[in-house]
Amino acid sequence: MKTFRLIFLAGLVFTLASCSELSKLANSTLSNRPLTSEEIVAGFKQALQVGSDSSVVRLSKVNGYFGDAMIKILLPPEANVITQNLSKLPGGENLVNEVILRINRAAEDAAKEAGPIFLGAITSMTIPDGLAILKGNETAATTYLKTNTSQQLFQLYQPKIKVSLEKKLIGNVSTADSWKKLTTEWNKVANSTVGVLAGLKPVNVNLETYLTQKGLDGMFLKIGEEEKKIRTDVRARVTDLLKRVFGSQPQS
Repeated sequence: MKTFRLIFLAGLVFTLASCSELSKLANSTLSNRPLTSEEIVAGFKQALQVGSDSSVVRLSKVNGYFGDAMIKILLPPEANVITQNLSKLPGGENLVNEVILRINRAAEDAAKEAGPIFLGAITSMTIPDGLAILKGNETAATTYLKTNTSQQLFQLYQPKIKVSLEKKLIGNVSTADSWKKLTTEWNKVANSTVGVLAGLKPVNVNLETYLTQKGLDGMFLKIGEEEKKIRTDVRARVTDLLKRVFGSQPQS
């Protein structure tokens, strides 16, 4: 009886060890087999989902834009005349800072609604899209997302930026009013004979469009950073699919 038990235990240990080895072999075989086109597309979809979700959460928080020096939305260089003159008035510097703060708050508010737009583009990715991304650079997936969402996102951001620009300030004049007056007067001079001879250039920057685009640029910059992390840092590959797809890519 004792001998039987020993034989049984030995057999059990051998069986468990064999199962463990078989499991390792199966996993090794699975991880080493070539990626299918479907897996590649699914991997890039998941990477974009992770990257866009992370960016939306980050930028939609208070100071998501305003507190990040890389993407903080500022007035265009052509607005320096406005800001410099306002800064000379009592409380003028605070007024300029308030305008910039409101613009960034508008972008943070818009970012909250960007998720469904990104999701629509991600789920629409085709196998040819995925294969093209595979052959692209380190932010090729982000470029795909930008191409397929920019128009919708612009329509999302622009109205919120517009509201901020049209809010009345000192003397019941808004930032948009000041910008229009400044550029109109400047362009009269720049387009005059004297201005042309002096080499002055007219200013044709649409402030609303400029600031909206800056907001979108910031969003895609952050998504691109997330994509780079997933491609280069194993710790950023938070799912088995990401580990398999991006772990198979040669590192530059």
